[in-house]
Amino acid sequence: MDAPVIVVGAGPAGLVLAAELRLAGVDVIVVERLHERTGESRGLGFTARTMEIFDQRGLLPRFGEIETSNQGHFGGIPVDFGVLEGAHQAAKTIPQSTTEAVLEEWARELGVDIRRGHEFQEVRDDANGVEVTVRSSEGEHVLRAGWLVGCDGGRSAVRKSVGFDFPGTAATMEMFLADIRNIELDSRMIGQTLPGGMVMVGQLPGDITRIIVCERDNPPQRRTESPEFSEVADAWKRLTGVDISHAEPVWVSAFGDATRQVTEYRRGRVLLSGDAAHIHLPAGGQGMNASIQDSVNLGWKLGAVIRGEAPEALLDTYHGERHEVGRRLLMNTQAQGLLFLSGEHMQPLRDVFSELVRYEEVSRYLAAMVSGLDIHYDVGSGSNPLLGYRMPKTELVKDQRRRDSTELLHRGRGVLLDLEDNPTLRGRAGPWTDRVDVVTAERARESGPLSGTAAVLVRPDGYVAWAAPGSDHDLPMALERWFGPARND
Repeated sequence: MDAPVIVVGAGPAGLVLAAELRLAGVDVIVVERLHERTGESRGLGFTARTMEIFDQRGLLPRFGEIETSNQGHFGGIPVDFGVLEGAHQAAKTIPQSTTEAVLEEWARELGVDIRRGHEFQEVRDDANGVEVTVRSSEGEHVLRAGWLVGCDGGRSAVRKSVGFDFPGTAATMEMFLADIRNIELDSRMIGQTLPGGMVMVGQLPGDITRIIVCERDNPPQRRTESPEFSEVADAWKRLTGVDISHAEPVWVSAFGDATRQVTEYRRGRVLLSGDAAHIHLPAGGQGMNASIQDSVNLGWKLGAVIRGEAPEALLDTYHGERHEVGRRLLMNTQAQGLLFLSGEHMQPLRDVFSELVRYEEVSRYLAAMVSGLDIHYDVGSGSNPLLGYRMPKTELVKDQRRRDSTELLHRGRGVLLDLEDNPTLRGRAGPWTDRVDVVTAERARESGPLSGTAAVLVRPDGYVAWAAPGSDHDLPMALERWFGPARND
């Protein structure tokens, strides 16, 4: 066997998944058809939840100085994300090219085998593993692995090879995205609705200006190459009356509003993550962020199954949890598209939304949805409000030193956080300490999200799987559910 896992695609989803598998102690090969990173930046910035995830892995310092903001929007309607107490602000201007460079460096440091210039051709799946045919400059060859994960984007060859059902709606329009130089344009960070469509303008690091152009009457095309910048400039002039043809294009892309999601995230020994599993209008910059979160959810589970610590049924929770997240992602991006890209007949609805977001509860609901902070997993019933939600960043005191709770997850392991120095509780977790770190600490403040909570069990992806008081099942049951049977010494 060449490796326990083969990942197809070295974008953010594939690199994060590979790194998470290495944190779990599993060898992985990443095959990528491109010989080098493109330098293109379709995704831009991180949502609050992705900021938390990178913080939990100690990655944020690698991105340097990060420009953050509480200002966001829902379908072009301004929303104040500052109503989300205790959350990271969103990062606004980190190009996907920078994200991929940081993630690739991290993955290689962890020992990931990344093979560029290797294009996936087909896979044969059987009860014992997969045989993956790959083409490189040396011809075709076959790799053998226990599992295959397709992280190869919206046109996923893995998805097509295996025959995953991919229902949804086809694109109804084509939009342009371009990064350009040597031009000054008024900022339109959350976009501007015009009689014929919508335009957006934002500044990237350096002297790069990003523009997005949407003409409502521009039907989708089947393209094999990127559009010419002249098409973008012509569309811009028709909508705004401004001539930008003299600008220097850095790169140009076209995209549509197709919305699709696979019916299952796993078939046998083949799984999908990221855009391979769901495509949608890139409203609010959620696509790359959701893809990263797919991979963080999958990585530790697949690692535990491969190591023989957890039953294969644990992988069923990957589909169960992330398919519902994907469904809601498609729902909110479709809703934003209707608000943002429809004609004047939608103005009354925009006006109603503009009034509603003045209510803090409505703003909090929409901000949490777009940020990924409203995600809730079924971890069992109980009254503790933390159950099933992400563990919020909390200041702790351990060994007379203040530290953030995010530090506890740097190793990508589960954590039992004992906040009342309870040796009985720690003893009950003893048979799982090969998989779960048991940490005793105090709250730095009596108030906050951990107020009234004596202990929490946090999964490697940062979600609370058990809490005391307030869980309707005991700690050993939760440990076995998420981390496999107890160790027999």
